[in-house]
Formats: sequence, structure tokens, C-alpha cells
Amino acid sequence: MRLLFVGLVTVDLVQRVARLPGVDEKVQSESVDVAAGGPATNAAVTAAALGATVTLVSAVGSHPLGDLVRADLAAHGVTLVDVTPESPVPPPVSAVTVLASTGERTIVSRNAGTREVAVPPEGLPDADLTLVDGHHPALAVAAARAARRLLVDAGSWRPVFADVFPHAEVVACSGDFRHPAATGGLHQPVATGNLSDPAATEDLDPSVAAGDLGGPEDTGDLGRPAATVFRRPGDIGETEAAADIDAATATAIRRTHPAAHVVITHGPEPVRWFSPEAAGEVPVPTVTAVDTAGAGDAFHGALAVALARAAPARSDATRRAVARGAVARGAVDLPAAISYAARIAAVRVSHAGPRAWLAHLPG
Repeated sequence: MRLLFVGLVTVDLVQRVARLPGVDEKVQSESVDVAAGGPATNAAVTAAALGATVTLVSAVGSHPLGDLVRADLAAHGVTLVDVTPESPVPPPVSAVTVLASTGERTIVSRNAGTREVAVPPEGLPDADLTLVDGHHPALAVAAARAARRLLVDAGSWRPVFADVFPHAEVVACSGDFRHPAATGGLHQPVATGNLSDPAATEDLDPSVAAGDLGGPEDTGDLGRPAATVFRRPGDIGETEAAADIDAATATAIRRTHPAAHVVITHGPEPVRWFSPEAAGEVPVPTVTAVDTAGAGDAFHGALAVALARAAPARSDATRRAVARGAVARGAVDLPAAISYAARIAAVRVSHAGPRAWLAHLPG
């Protein structure tokens, strides 16, 4: 199973504190970690720890901080393709502060800034499944066009996604993601029960209200069904407001890219998913959060592994077209893949530090 990750590399300086400092105040940290970071990078490290053969394409350069990145990735089984090997510009640095009492984090980061990158003349490595995070737009578009199967990490809206989403099998959004076309659909109702029932779907956009939620439910190791239909707004208090926004987001993405499957995470709350034939939600494990930094990235890396394992890309001339439709044809149980990714993310938040948690992954 070969996975390709394309996107941002940062140097993360992570400090754990008992309390956050005020303006013009100093506090002593309880611990300090330095590691390679960034959405695609953390996802790549997770996937490698789960047994995948992983390549990461990004811009690192010849600055001494780049040596730290290369050493960390090599130590964790990730092959790096650096598209700016001669650049003296340092990789972006993220200052991450984790509050020990809650595991919540604050981040100050430059991200990719205005760094210019180009696709290597030889192109990008082949892979069974590709993840892009939208950083380094030229790389993101090239990777999307070449991918056999594409998973998009959409933490926040980026203009490049207009060129990337049409190639996606799955778009994984954070709860904070807002599609610019969704502002007019924030009151889109969400179906309950059987989505083929006209009474349940008469108010829905056709791209959301299609099909049936029947089929086997995956319980994983959580002791309750992984695929649970969520309700109409108004039934259960504040949750339906988020469901309303999620439905609008999924509708906006699928209005122009109807084959895409949309997954939306909400931290400790259930993960919502929208497919051409169905929609639902997947509960996540209940754990005590120790460190939430990179939890979403861990989720995406594990989701990439789950999708690739469930429907490996074929080696014949039709493999790309076949693989892209794998979820829609039922070859991949999307709720089960989400449930697996949620369990891996739960391990991440249960342990402090950017890398120590990897030792606690299931064998």
C-alpha cells in the first residue's frame, strides 16, 4: 500500500504549560518537543506508523532547520521528496502551546507564506491513494490531477480547492471549514431516517437527499453503531445548528463535484458524512484529552490508510476510474473507515507530545 502526501511541512516547537501567559508575561513550560509538522506531514507520519509505505512531497530547503525535518521524517519511515532542495529559506515554524489541564492548543504559524514551488520535471511519485492539504497550490493541483484516488484535507477554504475538489473521492473538512458557496444554504435541513422517503427529503437539495441508509453497521470497538443517522435541525438543541452548516457545506461541495464524499469532523463530537446515496454520522471514542495538537492530521492519515486498505488501486488501465468510484459502489464502507480513523485520533489526543503517542497505536 503506497500512499502519497502532498502539502505543508513546518518545524513545530511544542511547549506544554500549566497556564497560558498574559501579555508581557513569562511562564515556564513543563516540556518541550521539536518535530516536523503541518497537516500533510503529520498525516504522513501517522500513515507510516500504521504500516503504509509513505512518500511526502513538500518544500523544505537547505536551511539547517530542514535537517531537523529530514531526520524526523526518516526516523518515522516517511520518504521525503523536497521540491526546493537548494532553497536557503527556512521552513515555516509553528509555535504550539498546549494547556496541560485540557489538552487544548494555541498555534502561531507562518505556514507556507509566499514560498514559490514548482512540480518536479519528472512529476510526482505514483501511489495507490494521494492526500493533499491545499498548501503549495501548484503541487496540490498536479497531485490531484495525477491521483488514482484522492483524499483532500480541507481544514479551511483555499482558492486552490476549486481545482482540486473535482478530482476528489473524499473531502475531509474540519467543523470550521466554510465553502464560499455555502453561505446561502446554512438553513438546509438534514434528513432523518430513510433518505429515500419523500417526507424526509422534500426540503433537501437532491445532492444530499438521495438513496437509503440501509446496510450493515460497523461497531468497531466502541460498543455502539458507527453509522448513525442524524436528525433534523430543531430536534436536539444546539447540535442541529452545526448539522445545518455541515449539510450546507456538503451541498456546496457536491453541487459542482457530485461524485465527492464529504466528511466533517467536530473534535469530540460525532463525525458527519455525506455520500451520493446516503448521509449519517459516526460516534468517536470518549477519552480524556491530554494533547489535541495534530489530532485532525492523525485522523486524516488513518482515514487514508483505511480507504486504501479497503479498496486497493488496480494495476490495469482502468484502475484510476474504478478506484475513484470505490466508495459509491460500496467497495469501501465509509462509516467503517471513519470509525477506524476516529479511534486512531483518540489515541493521539490521549498522549502528550507530537511523536510519543505513536508507540501506543494498535499493532
